[in-house]
Amino acid sequence: METVIAVVALLFLLLIGLGAYATVKAVGAARRGVDRTITQARRTVEDHTLRAKSFAQPGPAGEIAQLRLALRTSMRATQDALHAGAAEDESLKESIGLFERLSVHGRELDADLKRLESEPDRATLAARLPGLRERTERITRSADALRWAVRDRARRFADDDLGSLTAQIGIEADALRHWTRADNAGTPPPSQEAPAPGDSPGRQDRRRTPGPRTAGEPAPQAIGSPPSRPAYPWQKKPRPESTT
Repeated sequence: METVIAVVALLFLLLIGLGAYATVKAVGAARRGVDRTITQARRTVEDHTLRAKSFAQPGPAGEIAQLRLALRTSMRATQDALHAGAAEDESLKESIGLFERLSVHGRELDADLKRLESEPDRATLAARLPGLRERTERITRSADALRWAVRDRARRFADDDLGSLTAQIGIEADALRHWTRADNAGTPPPSQEAPAPGDSPGRQDRRRTPGPRTAGEPAPQAIGSPPSRPAYPWQKKPRPESTT
């Protein structure tokens, strides 16, 4: 009896532990989902704010907003393309590592640009703009090159797969229409001799196939044999050759 009670208690504690673990995992997943939603919403708001500043604020402040918007858009698009391609192509792990190193420089540049948005000295801001513009172009150019390389690779794989699939479908379609090959094999070849105008098929067969000879009809002579001459009464009989 005590053994049964101990087993039941152990099962009860095990069920409680599993329930607590499942609850913690569910709460963690929900929290990550909420954090992800909040982060996306914050990014969307910041992008709309930067886009509004780039149109509303003229001069260096508006250009700073344009640089931030271009940097964030390029980096986010490249990140999405890499993570989407890595799910099907494991060789993109090295590319993801390179992008993470590039992202460090991108975050540093975005932080510098964000600090300069509230810079009151417009002259200093205008003097630093060429360097900031060059850094932004270098980072976005590298990100764009990596993103387009990933897309070209995916499109090349898709084209190769489509070509192989098209060839296999063609072979399968020919196999399904196997009777066409049998019909083509059973069709007799056309006659090499062109029929004369007005001749019927039966007449052509009679012309090509010799019929049986009648009793009075002479047999055809062999090719190359000399023709026999007719004998006339006024001709002399040939003398036999002398045997001496």
